[in-house]
Amino acid sequence: MYGKRILLGITGGIAAYKIAYLIRILKKQEAEVKCIMTPASSDFISPLVVSTLSKNDVGIEFWNKDTGAWNNHVAYAEWAEVFVIAPATMNTIGKMANGLCDNLLLATYFSMKGKTVVVPAMDLDMYKHPAFERNIETLRNDGVLVIPAESGELASGLEGEGRMSEPEQIASYISSYLSRKPKYKEKRICITAGPTQEAIDPVRYISNHSSGKMGFALAKAALIAGFEVDLITGPSNESLTHPDLNRVDVLSADDMLNAVQKYWSNASIGIFSAAVADFKPEEASDVKLKKTNGQDPIVLKQNPDILKWASSNRVNNQKVIGFALETNNEEENALVKLRQKNLDLIVLNSTRDTGATFGGNQNKVTIFGKQGKIETLGLQDKFKIAEQLIEIIETLDA
Repeated sequence: MYGKRILLGITGGIAAYKIAYLIRILKKQEAEVKCIMTPASSDFISPLVVSTLSKNDVGIEFWNKDTGAWNNHVAYAEWAEVFVIAPATMNTIGKMANGLCDNLLLATYFSMKGKTVVVPAMDLDMYKHPAFERNIETLRNDGVLVIPAESGELASGLEGEGRMSEPEQIASYISSYLSRKPKYKEKRICITAGPTQEAIDPVRYISNHSSGKMGFALAKAALIAGFEVDLITGPSNESLTHPDLNRVDVLSADDMLNAVQKYWSNASIGIFSAAVADFKPEEASDVKLKKTNGQDPIVLKQNPDILKWASSNRVNNQKVIGFALETNNEEENALVKLRQKNLDLIVLNSTRDTGATFGGNQNKVTIFGKQGKIETLGLQDKFKIAEQLIEIIETLDA
């Protein structure tokens, strides 16, 4: 749920204490979370807890008497991709179904253009009451989605239906809803990331300082944009999970080439951001090499050119984007690589750019196309770079 904008509405039921766990789950999945509470809900969960976990101020009243600020219900409604009301009490559901608007949460609901999801929580007799059943049916007819209550132990001490769905189930439901029919669902991107390791012997290898952060940021940005992603990565400590992500872990350049050859034909776009080792030992030793006088030198040979292979084996107008990390004559070297490998775009960054380093969280890049420079993206978070790069790539077919 990277970057998804989720608005939580918390009403005055005992199950409100569970919302702390729901917020934590959503934040761990890197969703953006804002919360609105009814005045009664603050008796069950502290606004300070909700604000601290969501990392956003909490809306309760229309007017914040302490700061003089107006909590704009329309702004909340326009911001949210989905509005999840949990727990949703009998009182709030009844007001929603009958057009009553007497607090910030309800005003936001009636302003929503996106989807609203309610998660009922109440005692079993209330849950089975004809009035509740009429109201919940009205909401369904109005287009509201409902996560039904579960059976179990209730606050009253009774056993039966009415228990709010558990936070893990709510989070799973939200994720499933938000992943439906993304804008570019029919398109697939193949991304390479991280370094490769070329074995010298069982305990030594040739590699570089790449962390994989840029490639993983690109995968995340592509997933947010709605693409399906094959992420082929060398050794990296970065983590990423998503229903539309196929992560393939490799070690050597040969391993990476084999994976690219397997998945390339299914992609419409290839982003080759991996720092592939240019050379590997001609022969890797089966045993640890000892430091002795007269030790034979390690003979190196060139690794396969994965980027060139992909560019030379295109189908169906595939787009190929390469990366160039240079130490000198940066622009000249990048343009030579762009032409020699027949790329659609090349993304240049330099080791001389302060702050844009291997393993760091920031980058600075210049993007070139076949007609010359397209854009320079100044020093900023790698994910922000990735978002802008994905937007530029989307225009290649425009």
